[in-house]
Amino acid sequence: MAKRADPIQNSMKCVFPARSINEGFARMAISAFVAQLDPPVSVLSDLKTAVSEAVTNCIVHAYRTREDKANCPIYISAVYTVGGALRITVKDKGAGIPDVTLARTPLYTTDAEGERSGMGFTVMESFTDKLRVRSAPGKGTVVTMEKFLGKAMRA
Repeated sequence: MAKRADPIQNSMKCVFPARSINEGFARMAISAFVAQLDPPVSVLSDLKTAVSEAVTNCIVHAYRTREDKANCPIYISAVYTVGGALRITVKDKGAGIPDVTLARTPLYTTDAEGERSGMGFTVMESFTDKLRVRSAPGKGTVVTMEKFLGKAMRA
């Protein structure tokens, strides 16, 4: 028998251009959404860092060949269920990842100049309970991060 989905208590969505100045915006948007659930400060900080890594990947890798970043959208959504599960999704319509397994390998990077450490997915995974990455070359990437926060203290 299929498990019934936990009802959604609250959700949010936003879209913004793939510009580095919007990394801070993404962190604050998620922070404001999650803060209403009254999590420990360390959990809030971890989630902001995980979102920052996902957004940075969109800016640096997904749209790396595009000059007009104003027409390169990043989509963020977050859902919090009655049972206490938080799901954050960061999506782009960029280059895509040819080999997701390889890209998730710690220290693997496509950055020839050596400015990137290849730890983005590792950071996201270490700060969340579950990380899923779906990608198709030329179509984009969807990163879904899940964290169990427990039942909300506020409705």
